[in-house]
Amino acid sequence: MENNLAHAECPAIATIALLGGRWKVIILHVLSKNARRFGEINVRVPSISRKVLTEQLRELEADGLISRKQFGEFPLRVEYALTKYGESLCPLLAYIAAWKKENA
Repeated sequence: MENNLAHAECPAIATIALLGGRWKVIILHVLSKNARRFGEINVRVPSISRKVLTEQLRELEADGLISRKQFGEFPLRVEYALTKYGESLCPLLAYIAAWKKENA
């Protein structure tokens, strides 16, 4: 039981739980440049289904990493952007990209 508590307080495990999955880091990277509409994100992550993209965006929003802004227009326009909390991950995302280039 104590071992499980130690893991629950581990920052690495908490971060992986927040960013875990196949798509979240990729979506955050796409949004790190600027706000994007759903279709723009979908084009930049072509192998993700619309259903899964919707689920991932909802999870990222629930975790406070991205914001969703709906405009009162027709047709409906929605933009996703990083929150301040999400922007705090940009150095980590840049480091991951640099690490991959160095170790390609």
